[in-house]
Amino acid sequence: MRAEVNATTALSTVLRPIALFSAAVAVTVLSASLLHRRGLLHLANPQTHMSGSFILWLHGLGDSGPANEPIRTFFTSPEFRNTKWSFPSAPTSPVSCNYGAVMPSWFDIHEIPIGIASPKDDGGVLKAVKSIHSIIDKEVAAGISPENIFICGFSQGGALTLASVLLYPITLGGGAVFSGWVPFNSTIKEKVSPEARKTPMLWSHGMADPTVLFEAGQAGPPFMEDIGMQCEFQAYPNLGHSISTEELKSLELWIKGRLGSSS
Repeated sequence: MRAEVNATTALSTVLRPIALFSAAVAVTVLSASLLHRRGLLHLANPQTHMSGSFILWLHGLGDSGPANEPIRTFFTSPEFRNTKWSFPSAPTSPVSCNYGAVMPSWFDIHEIPIGIASPKDDGGVLKAVKSIHSIIDKEVAAGISPENIFICGFSQGGALTLASVLLYPITLGGGAVFSGWVPFNSTIKEKVSPEARKTPMLWSHGMADPTVLFEAGQAGPPFMEDIGMQCEFQAYPNLGHSISTEELKSLELWIKGRLGSSS
């Protein structure tokens, strides 16, 4: 089996078998038509009270949501007092790059290291996106303003973060990708709505990443810019396939600067 760096243990630079990781978010106003389309029309009422913020963190291959919960401890600013966090776990399924071994995985990965030309699992990605969108819809229905909803993910979770933001028909507070890649073919661009293109993105990638090659990370921002989206790219010299404390503190500042006044 392949050995990869786990996002949680990566904070202390500890290696763990079969693990890739996740995290993401942006700012906007909902239109009644979009809300109606997603069954959330009641939120179009300007009298509806929206408060707090929501951060969804998506883990990497072979990992679990609960194992990533310590990440929230890096968000110590007062702006995050009313933040709700969610760390879902991926379903278990056979994974091609690990010789068909069954493990937590959002979609299939055919090879490691992952480069620009690595095979894609479009069908699996789209299925995973639906589950992430249902989580977001639930929070919007509960009263969280979409401008205060952020999706973040590491590695496989970062790839799913990108897909979830691009295919959500409403502008969100933002999306953050750590050591991720573009998980589908260019035809997906036709499905990105004008509202989704307004969601800002943050992309962080280690230049010494042996699992998701730096070239795969570099390909992300141009892909989004071609769609008309804004993406801030941060490269970290000497960082492998892991998340650093510096990256998480940068994420805290990035999200804090985009939270709506109701948070």
